[in-house]
Amino acid sequence: MRISRLKLRVYQLLVFALVVGTWHVLTSPTLLPPFYFSNPDQAAFFFGEPWKVFVRVVEWFATGEIFVHLGVTMFETVAAFAIGTVGGLAIGMWLALSPTASAILDPYVKAANSMPRVILAPIFSIWFGLGVWSKVALGVTLVFFIVFFNVYRGVREVSPNVLASARMLGATKRQLLRHVYLPSATSWVFSSLHTSVGLAFVGAVVGEYLGSARGVGYLILQAEGTFDVNTVFAGIVVLTAFALALDALVGVIEKRLMKWQPRQGETEKL
Repeated sequence: MRISRLKLRVYQLLVFALVVGTWHVLTSPTLLPPFYFSNPDQAAFFFGEPWKVFVRVVEWFATGEIFVHLGVTMFETVAAFAIGTVGGLAIGMWLALSPTASAILDPYVKAANSMPRVILAPIFSIWFGLGVWSKVALGVTLVFFIVFFNVYRGVREVSPNVLASARMLGATKRQLLRHVYLPSATSWVFSSLHTSVGLAFVGAVVGEYLGSARGVGYLILQAEGTFDVNTVFAGIVVLTAFALALDALVGVIEKRLMKWQPRQGETEKL
């Protein structure tokens, strides 16, 4: 049974209110006696208080303090997302259409993908310095393989019957690439981009943790150093909100570029 969009939003808001309300009750010594902590203030010290987190976020935006740090993190995220996506698309398409090159490079691609890429952050800091580009490089390594494998699989799974029909109609290699391979890979690409947005943020924030003077990750690291858990949660809330905004933007672009693909409701009717 399908529910309306309005009811869906109401249910989502109710879940959010339930989570925040439970968090508030469990960290408030006046509403619920703590069962684990002997001191009533210990729960708030370790888990923060939602109202203070909200106040901290409002203070950041009211004073403008967050904009410089958020701008740095957003640039690192968007740059890593764009470079990783373009690189994964190009190389995935190339290896999918070149069986010889794919066979030669297959063990190296698998080895690079199996590597825990977070450990490359110190190396990138040496190569690119402590500026934004070391964070961008780390984010690219996280985004690239997600897009690469989806593009590779999307191109390799093109129906042989479709290819044979296109060749019988006289399609050239360029026309096959444009009208057959790219549309087949597009749906796979967009399914990977929703995951890649979060990974691009991970690369930016982890890089800022390891060495930076600006960025939301830097603010969170400074707050951890002073045991200010409310500021830590405030930074997490800001990052999450902007990650959702970027994911929504990807969704809008996906709908515009994928108009040819029938929606779920239309498929069910057919």
